[in-house]
Amino acid sequence: MPARRLVPLLPNPRLLLRSLNPSSAMSPAAAAAQLTTAADPDEDICSSPAATAAASSELEVAPPAPLPPPPASAEERVERAWAHWRRLGAPRLVVAPMVDNSELPFRMLCRRYGAGAAYTPMLHSRIFSENEKHRDMEFTTCKEDRPLFVQFCANDPDILLQAAKMVEAHCDYVDINFGCPQRIARRGYYGAFLMENLPLVKSLVQNLSKNLRVPVACKIRIFPRLEDTLAYAKMIEEAGASLVAVHGRTRDEKDGKKFRADWDAIKAVKDALRIPVLANGNIRHMEDVKSCLEHTGADGVLSAEPLLENPALFAGFRTKEWKADGDEDSGLDQADLAIEYLKLCEQYPVPWRMIRSHVHKMLGDWFRVHPQVREEFNALNKLTFEWLHDMVRRLKELGGGVPLYRDNSSTSQHTASNGLVATGA
Repeated sequence: MPARRLVPLLPNPRLLLRSLNPSSAMSPAAAAAQLTTAADPDEDICSSPAATAAASSELEVAPPAPLPPPPASAEERVERAWAHWRRLGAPRLVVAPMVDNSELPFRMLCRRYGAGAAYTPMLHSRIFSENEKHRDMEFTTCKEDRPLFVQFCANDPDILLQAAKMVEAHCDYVDINFGCPQRIARRGYYGAFLMENLPLVKSLVQNLSKNLRVPVACKIRIFPRLEDTLAYAKMIEEAGASLVAVHGRTRDEKDGKKFRADWDAIKAVKDALRIPVLANGNIRHMEDVKSCLEHTGADGVLSAEPLLENPALFAGFRTKEWKADGDEDSGLDQADLAIEYLKLCEQYPVPWRMIRSHVHKMLGDWFRVHPQVREEFNALNKLTFEWLHDMVRRLKELGGGVPLYRDNSSTSQHTASNGLVATGA
């Protein structure tokens, strides 16, 4: 997709809603200054002249539509779920939710390279609904950032609904995270640690589906026993979910490199449900996408960690690790992607911690060749865009970077037969 300025949804892309923040007329730079209170500079919001210029373009938010009438039958509910999915273009390539990593600039970078939809990072429903500064820090979007899933973790139906109401005008699905397996989710009692509390899971889904203007999606993990997985997924569908994304690993299988996702279980869920189903797990390059869709029959795939290293994955580019016979140097490398990402961050400010994390992931191969540059990067307490651009330039001058690879002939055939790759660089 050719580079172009993205028009912000709001006059200030750092602030969520005019009704939530009366200071929304401030420039992003001023907003960043207001939010700079952390002792750790990585917690500050980056700012730039580009973001300030973008703030001059204003788009009014349409008044909320009335709640749709409840479906008269299960059949009508399923029909609505599919109608909505098709209105969005039935996107098959989706950026998965990643804490601190699937933020607006990264989503927009992935969209440039073939992603058809994206999730926000997981947002904590209670903190989001109560804390204005948290909202300002953790959720931004723009007009081109669609289709968009906004994901929340929760264990209280009313608090979840309060948070979801704040974003429903700015997304295409509100998603409930039932898949997070991390220790923090155990402590907070959310994510995959609700899998044994089916009444609560059902209540969370029902309350949203009855009271939101946008459909509800749910991201789940599988149980060790397939019959438990199928009962779980069917209950979520019957509670009112319009889409289910299935991560084909159990709650205890946290390491994606150690445990292969169970595509057979995902296929079983797809066969059992009547609403759209997305597959998550083992998506490292476009051949995996093709294999997963053929194996599971899913309506789309999610990718997470592999996108962090290679945001151009969905456009058919591969890292050296996954280079196939016949692949050639594409002329694009991860340093080029890092520069694109930094420019998007200048336009859509995010906390520096997110930028630092992405730069580490995208330039990992380069840092292994030039560890002295990585050490300098790690030692820098306060980042600036000028310094980061200069660091990437120095890495390119030092050489040793690994290109991204692509088989142009197979990519074009794949596009023609499956409609999976919409664009190149």
